[in-house]
Amino acid sequence: MTTPPSPVRAVVLAGGSGTRLWPMSRLHAPKQFLRLTGHETMLEATVNRLGPRIAPSDVLVVTSEALAKGEGFHQLEPYESLLEPVGRNTAPAIGVAAMRYRLEGIDPVMVVLPSDHLVTNVPAFQRVLAAAIDAAEDGRLVTFGITPTEPATGYGYVKAPANHGNVRPVERFKEKPDVETARAMLAEGGYFWNSGMFVWKASAILDAIRRTQPKLSALLDLMQKEAGSIAGLAAVVKKRLPEAESISIDHGVLETCGNLYLLPGDFGWSDIGSWDAIHDVSEKDADSNASQGNVVAIDCRNTLIRSETRLVAAVGLDDVTVIETSDAVLVTKRGEGQRVRSIVDELIRRSATEHITHTKVNRPWGSYTVLEEGPGFKIKRIEVRPGGRLSLQSHEHRSEHWVVVSGAATVTCDAKVSTLNPNESTYIPIGTKHRLENLGDVPLQIIEVQVGVYVGEDDIKRYDDQYGR
Repeated sequence: MTTPPSPVRAVVLAGGSGTRLWPMSRLHAPKQFLRLTGHETMLEATVNRLGPRIAPSDVLVVTSEALAKGEGFHQLEPYESLLEPVGRNTAPAIGVAAMRYRLEGIDPVMVVLPSDHLVTNVPAFQRVLAAAIDAAEDGRLVTFGITPTEPATGYGYVKAPANHGNVRPVERFKEKPDVETARAMLAEGGYFWNSGMFVWKASAILDAIRRTQPKLSALLDLMQKEAGSIAGLAAVVKKRLPEAESISIDHGVLETCGNLYLLPGDFGWSDIGSWDAIHDVSEKDADSNASQGNVVAIDCRNTLIRSETRLVAAVGLDDVTVIETSDAVLVTKRGEGQRVRSIVDELIRRSATEHITHTKVNRPWGSYTVLEEGPGFKIKRIEVRPGGRLSLQSHEHRSEHWVVVSGAATVTCDAKVSTLNPNESTYIPIGTKHRLENLGDVPLQIIEVQVGVYVGEDDIKRYDDQYGR
């Protein structure tokens, strides 16, 4: 009697911050939620390339609580989400996902994918995926190895020499090498780029964690016992995940588990880990210039120039990257993309905010854009989608003035509820409980002027919020 195939589920890891793609990628708006290479966000493209084999209802997205209630709120709506209160790297995230399926009483083949990679040859990817799913049925842990095209120093490597089949046993991992080491590995052969994509049964990865990380395994067992069911998992993750050590699935589990295999893949893969990588995959002119937005480039060669809000004009540039956003501009020499992270480190050292959010910030109810800010004041444009409703809230250090530009605003101010139409305004005193909502069927737009000794976003006390913040 033939054993029926295991169910297949996808686990998409979407908790990273993408610092090397600053200034477009920010802590609260990381690259997986951005449209960097086409009309889809990186997360949307990741799920869509799974094709008919895995339905959206069978996708579990692991991300942070902050992203799920902010930039990623509407992108995550089609999928089940597993929310981390704190990041603890990939091994705890994958372990909790596998434990979640154990709570459901199933042992699926898990397709584990980063949310922010590019694949240009989707049919080829789907063929490798199908082969990996078949290989994982017997308990093997399978990773996708990317056939190297150059001695890249921005990727980790996996050594898996050829054997009699296409599924190769992995010998070892090699962290990001220098260029001479990378050249030597390519000359030797049998090395592949580490894609960070994996396929295995839930029981197989939990067993590997048990053998290599007994403390994490014990914590997962405790979390399963305390949760009791899927309905109880979210509260237990919030309580217990901070107790986990930060452990990479590659180095903490797979390097020593003894049951890891590699499937070679050649499907136009890139981890989009830098602006140099964006240039490599972008459409270019005859002089190898790639541009997006309002850009004028004259006598330039081998450049990447992107504009979000303003005209960017360049003359006579060679091997330069220019990335313009509303509050920051990056200018760097091509080939230095891996060092953009150091700019973010410097911004953190200066207690700056340009690495945290954009001037336009998406929220579950709509968005706000900071138009002007100075000592003691901040001016915002607030847009509320139809049916959107901000939390009932108050502020300790600021008052607010609201002017309606378009749409109709339903305003709660203490016990009073009123409707404001275009060119009408209201005043919210310090400490007053208030709420803004859009009960109409067209977008609401207001201008908000905040005045006070402190106008930071953390000066907020919420009393009621339909989005669970």
